[in-house]
Amino acid sequence: MSVCTLVTQEAPDFTAEAVMPDNTFGQIKLSSFKGKYVVLFFYPLDFTFVCPSEILAFNKRLEDFKTRNCEVIGVSVDSKFTHLAWKSTAVENGGIGNIQYPLVQDLTKSIARSYGILVNDAVALRGLFLIDTKGIVRHAVINDLPLGRSVTEALRMVDALQFVETHGDQVCPADWQEGEAAMKPTAEGVAKYLAAKHAS
Repeated sequence: MSVCTLVTQEAPDFTAEAVMPDNTFGQIKLSSFKGKYVVLFFYPLDFTFVCPSEILAFNKRLEDFKTRNCEVIGVSVDSKFTHLAWKSTAVENGGIGNIQYPLVQDLTKSIARSYGILVNDAVALRGLFLIDTKGIVRHAVINDLPLGRSVTEALRMVDALQFVETHGDQVCPADWQEGEAAMKPTAEGVAKYLAAKHAS
């Protein structure tokens, strides 16, 4: 299944071994997170270059996700043992330190394949999927290997999703931020919004 066809569909479920926040090994079953929002992000490999910057950036904003009832889960094709070794390596030595969300192993590459982001049958592209409390994919973004993602944008999308779920008669325009005006999904609504937004 391609990334674009996943949006509005049920997130492909999986059960896999992971390194947990307390550095123990455990199982992650994606469907067990129903009732919460999930940011599921894939990265190519441990002990590489762009990847630790993203992993640490998510960890720095982890409480911001948690206050939104949103869990963060990372996945790569590395083993749980490699994940643990990377967590056990200090940041100044190229590690990621003791990050506080699970890192899932995808040795068979079946998870990346089910999300449509496995490249050259080798590693996952930088795919990110926002899954709602019912297990439905509501947002997806995919970057090529050299291009790091924006954690701020991931948080903005959580806010936007929660806003439209709460305000069913409104939609979120470009660059919408929490606390800003949204728009009614009607001709009159968009005209009113644009007039106010772009008034000279």
